Amino acid sequence: MTILKENLPVGLCSDHAGFELKGIIEGYLESKGIPYKDFGTFGTESCDYPDFAHPCAEAVEAGEVYPGIAICGTGNGIGMTLNKHQGIRAALCWQPELARLARAHNDANVLVLPGRFIEPEVALECVDTFLSTEFEGGRHQRRIDKMPVKK
Repeated sequence: MTILKENLPVGLCSDHAGFELKGIIEGYLESKGIPYKDFGTFGTESCDYPDFAHPCAEAVEAGEVYPGIAICGTGNGIGMTLNKHQGIRAALCWQPELARLARAHNDANVLVLPGRFIEPEVALECVDTFLSTEFEGGRHQRRIDKMPVKK
């Protein structure tokens, strides 16, 4: 099973602290034949994660990419930014079991990784788990339906 959607690339974004890990993930996706769209950053020079998180989130919401993977130093800042978007359910994961539960129970559509606090091998396990876990639905759907802020 996979959550990948036919003809849709995975969306990737990071800041400078996540740039190296993003490159490792790109290589992993390429080795699996999984297309991706890189929203940046494109180097290690200090930058602001919202500049890359917002375009990635907008592309996920618009159905242009699915799912997303985002990385900053702790994962907190980029995750907070992504979750400002009503259609985004970004989950900060540092263990494969968290990635599995984020998909199975929360229908997370963006995996967030803490670039400075996760080994590349574990990050790739999280990516693989996230991409291969389906949403369980059922009682969890009721909770997902209650997430958006209603005005």
